[in-house]
Parts: sequence; C-alpha cells; structure tokens
Amino acid sequence: MNNPILFKEEKQYILQQKKLAEIMNMNYSNLELLFRAHMKNDDELFHELAMQIIKDEERKNHHLLAAKLKQILDDPPSKNEYSRLSNSLRKNIPPIPRDNEKGFPLLEVNKYHYNWDDLIVKKETEEILHEITVENQERHLLSSYGLKPKNKILFCGPPGTGKTLTAKIISSEIGYPLITVKFESVVSSYLGETSTNLKKIFDYIEKGRWVVLFDEFDIIGKKRDDPTEHGEIKRVVNNFMLMLENFRGDSILIASTNHPHILDSGVWRRFDEVVSFELPDTKCRNFIFHKKFSTFWKEPGIDLTRFALETEGFSGSDIEQVTVRAIKHTLIDKRQYITHEDLSNSVDRQKRIITAREA
Repeated sequence: MNNPILFKEEKQYILQQKKLAEIMNMNYSNLELLFRAHMKNDDELFHELAMQIIKDEERKNHHLLAAKLKQILDDPPSKNEYSRLSNSLRKNIPPIPRDNEKGFPLLEVNKYHYNWDDLIVKKETEEILHEITVENQERHLLSSYGLKPKNKILFCGPPGTGKTLTAKIISSEIGYPLITVKFESVVSSYLGETSTNLKKIFDYIEKGRWVVLFDEFDIIGKKRDDPTEHGEIKRVVNNFMLMLENFRGDSILIASTNHPHILDSGVWRRFDEVVSFELPDTKCRNFIFHKKFSTFWKEPGIDLTRFALETEGFSGSDIEQVTVRAIKHTLIDKRQYITHEDLSNSVDRQKRIITAREA
C-alpha cells in the first residue's frame, strides 16, 4: 500500500507547484507530475492526475480526446485477470475463485473512472441512482442513527439503456472496485456445482468492500414454478435468495436483468430498491446525438432534432453505434464534417439491425 504520509506530501507538492506556476504566470501542466507518479509507481496519484487531465479536456470541449483517454484507463483486461488493477489494489484482493468443472474465474475485479456525465437517463432515474450513491457514501452517518444504506439493488430494463454503465459509475463515485460475476462460469453442468459457485462468490464478497454486478441475473433468478426448468435451477434460486437475504456486508450488490417478467416473485422482495431503465425519450435521444457530435464538424443545416425524432425505440447504445458509424465513415472518406446522408444512412442501417435483433 502507498504510504499515506508520502501521498499527502506528494499532494502538497502538487499544490505548491501549481501555486508557483500561477505566480510565474505559466501555463502549468499536470504532465510532469503524471510522469513523476508513474516513475514512483504511485497508481492512486497517477489516476488522480489522469482524471484531472481528462476533466481539463472536457472543459475545453475536447470530448472525443477525453473519451479516448478515459477508454485507455478503462481498457478491457488482458488474459491476465489482474492486469487492469493498480499495484496497490492487486496486492490487497484475495485470489479470484474458480469453477471446479473447468477452472474458469467466476468473477472479474476492475477499477473504473466514470462519472455521472457519462450517463444519460431520465431525471427520475438519475435522482434514484444519486440517492443510492450518496447513502452509501454517508453510511457512517446513517449508522450512527441506526440506519443502513440501500445496498441490494435490482436494475431492470432493455439492453443498451445504461445498466452496466451505471454500475461502473457507482463504483467510480464510491471508490469501491467493481466485481462482475461471470454467469457463464457460475452455471455448471454438474448437479450442485452452481450453488457451490454462488457460495464461493458470496464468501469472496464478504472479504472486502465492492460494488458487485450480477449481470444477466435472470439466468439464476427464474421463476421456481417454470415447468421448463428442472429441480436444480429451483434449488439454485432458493440458495441465491437465502445468500442475498443473509448478506450483511458493506458492499453494494446490483442484479441486472433485461427480462424482469421471468424473475421469481420471491427475488423481488430481497432487494432494497428496484431501478427501472427505459429506452431514451426524444429529449434524451436529442441530448445523446448532440453530445456524441460535440467535437465533430457537422454539415451546415443538419438537424439532429429530426434524427432524434426518427430514432424512436432506439436505446442509448443504438444511438452511440449510429454516431460512431457515421464518424468512421466520414474519417475514412477523408472529410472533415459529417453530412446529413452519413447520419441518415447510419440510422437506416441501425434500424435494420434492430429489426433483425428483435425477429
């Protein structure tokens, strides 16, 4: 772990250098300090400085560069499941539990650097998410009055509406690493092994403070009276509900599903809060289009509001694919601005993809 005294001294050094730079009327950069943090192997300081640089670029409306820098920080892990973690975090996490059948890891542990500006949802949804986050940030205050924050949350909604991104943002805001449970490894072909895997996961969670995402939760949360399911799945649902109900740790447990209608009725009662994610309305779609194109030249007269109206039924992820496709086409054509035709063709293509996806 980093020495807190040295880390405090490093911060004091930053403030002194910035103050000196202001006195000398210099355009001081965080780059030198970023290099210092790297050379000292101080991951916490490095990420703090990196996020400051990203915020500076966002303030300059360099959103494309800021998004690229943020993506570099949050690149998917390599074959080494620990590769993405900072040195200090890597030293303090227990070994990842594995499936006995094939030896696959049952979960991933990652550190993200997102904020609420990365999420575009309806105001009501945003308010609930902020409430959950603040309660967990103020858990000690609530505890002094015999209260506890909501820490068992169910996310419901169509794909591409921001459920996974929200888990990453909450992880970033609270400062807890994000555990993503890998259900393709959890569900075993051997009788009894799935429940054993779930127990390994809950035992692991008890060893620290995390934001835990049970993605595609409906795989193990199905209705117990479903005639198409065998007895093993029913036992798994019972065991999971019992583990969830008995959990008393400080971690935040988030279950995410695209199919809430197939969840067992007993599952719903185990959560402190249910958050519904909906497809973006016209106002949200318009905002997404403007945000994605904020750093790219557009053909004069191009009407993004019109495209927001034409994309009824699109998810936020669908609109992002539309904008990225149009930008790529423009760049490959060696043009400096996006045309109405670029965007119109991309929207039409995404409509065909959505039709095929829902067929």
